[in-house]
Amino acid sequence: MAVTMADITKLRKMTGAGMMDCKNALTEANGDFDGAMKIIREKGQAVAAKRSDREASEGCVLVKAENGFGAMIALKCETDFVAKNEDFIKLTQDILNAAIANKCKTLDEVKALPMGTGTIADAVTDRSGITGEKMELDGYATVEGTAISVYNHQGKNFLCTMVALNKEVNPTVGHEVAMQIAAMNPIAIDEKDVPADVLEKEKEIAADKARQEGKPENMIEKIAMGRIGKFYKEVCLLKQEYIQDAKMTVADFLKSQDKDLTVTAFKRFTLRAE
Repeated sequence: MAVTMADITKLRKMTGAGMMDCKNALTEANGDFDGAMKIIREKGQAVAAKRSDREASEGCVLVKAENGFGAMIALKCETDFVAKNEDFIKLTQDILNAAIANKCKTLDEVKALPMGTGTIADAVTDRSGITGEKMELDGYATVEGTAISVYNHQGKNFLCTMVALNKEVNPTVGHEVAMQIAAMNPIAIDEKDVPADVLEKEKEIAADKARQEGKPENMIEKIAMGRIGKFYKEVCLLKQEYIQDAKMTVADFLKSQDKDLTVTAFKRFTLRAE
């Protein structure tokens, strides 16, 4: 059966596969669209299985907020060439849009959403077959709040942040804080949010360093706690030095805009090593 350009174009719109992939699949399936889609999907599954042990260190990270719900997600691949492909970026955006529309809380919920003729997980597998590279979804995170600001660092899709504030203010305020998170990589909003295991490890490090410096044992704990204070200023968002004005902290900056303004949640994800 002869395969027409119209058929190829139709299948391409349905699957996102390349022109030759669609032509070959339709030819093999004797023009049957369901059969052709099955062939394309099976090709993706074969590629995914073959390259399962490969490292997917490149990709596209996108972030979006809508109606008090923000989310970010990374679609990872093996090479920068694929990561910059328009169809790959569009797939990432389509996945994020679906996640936002359904207010998905987990990555498993995102993967199970319908997309095309299958699920989002199927769409990722299909794309793997099209590119010949391992692909996987990663870094899915959400925030909810009154005012959410998002930031895509330099618009290059490798580092994204989002932050929720407790009240509506000028959008540039949230944007500034989102940029701060991108630049300074805090791990908590303030002291009480620092994970207990992280804090305990830092105390041990500070105490060991004091002992190595020959400090008296009865002073070790006090010295260690002093160093923990410095640690808080490095890793707690509200206590960090504000990158736009070193004379104030992020908390100071927020209060300069509104005395009751603060951060209620934030998330950060990057594909690059810190």
